[in-house]
Amino acid sequence: GEAEVLFRQCLEAMKSALGEAHPSTLLTMNNLAMAVRGQGRYGDAEVLLRQCLEAMKSALGEAHPGTLTSMNNLANAVREQ
Repeated sequence: GEAEVLFRQCLEAMKSALGEAHPSTLLTMNNLAMAVRGQGRYGDAEVLLRQCLEAMKSALGEAHPGTLTSMNNLANAVREQ
């Protein structure tokens, strides 16, 4: 859908401007995954969310609220499959 396209464009711009580990980049990656999940593409969302979760753990730590939100989103995507 259109949201996915826009999130992908935004993600690439964020990576270029801020780097792959920047919290804003990671939030955009999470938002992209949620857009994909919203289309019922749970397997694709799972892949994105796993990437996002690992990056958040490295950049922010395991106990950071953003990391925990990403973990929760991943669990929901897995459950919905």
